[in-house]
Amino acid sequence: MKRSEINANIVSAKKFLAQQNFRLPPFALWTPQEWRKKGHEADEIRDCLLGWDVSDMGSGDFSKVGLVLFTIRNGHSTDRRYPKTYCEKILIQQVGQQTPMHFHWHKAEDIINRAGGDIAIELHNATKGEALAKTDVAVSVDGVRRVLKAGEAVVLKPGESICLTDHIYHRFTGRGSTVLLGEVSTVNDDKADNRFFDARGRFPEIVEDEPPVHLLCTEYPPAK
Repeated sequence: MKRSEINANIVSAKKFLAQQNFRLPPFALWTPQEWRKKGHEADEIRDCLLGWDVSDMGSGDFSKVGLVLFTIRNGHSTDRRYPKTYCEKILIQQVGQQTPMHFHWHKAEDIINRAGGDIAIELHNATKGEALAKTDVAVSVDGVRRVLKAGEAVVLKPGESICLTDHIYHRFTGRGSTVLLGEVSTVNDDKADNRFFDARGRFPEIVEDEPPVHLLCTEYPPAK
């Protein structure tokens, strides 16, 4: 992705969140210059990958496949300095844009439609060989158990949510208007706990065509 595309999506996300009256923590606004002055007091943000995350998932076409995320809080699976057993993210999905088919080996998550349009979530169980199973998929939608055919989609309207446990393949698509999604989960590890069905990359390669507005969660400089 070009840095200009990442910047534009972060600026657009900040405007959209303000319209939805959703406030981000102070570090969301730290500039690259401010980050260069931060010491070890900000290690939790660095080590737990809190902050901005804009990715086309290796597709090369963010408008069709991609997502804007902001990780608000998270623990760490191997570092005892960070004892949180949970994670919270906010996600923004554009109309017609997909998050590609994937599952998590360990993470369980609730996906909540907070505001905006609808989100369609296509579901499959994973086979032992990590293919798409043809078996029915059992999920909890706002505390109500539902059983769906393989490949069937759950459509969440604002206020609705779904619980996705490990080894359930899922693919999101935004409908109607831009969707504000919440994610509440066990500890998130985007470097090691994503199994993409078509082997796309989780973090983009960046072409530096302009300076960054804000650093992504994978770009923080080391502590002073």
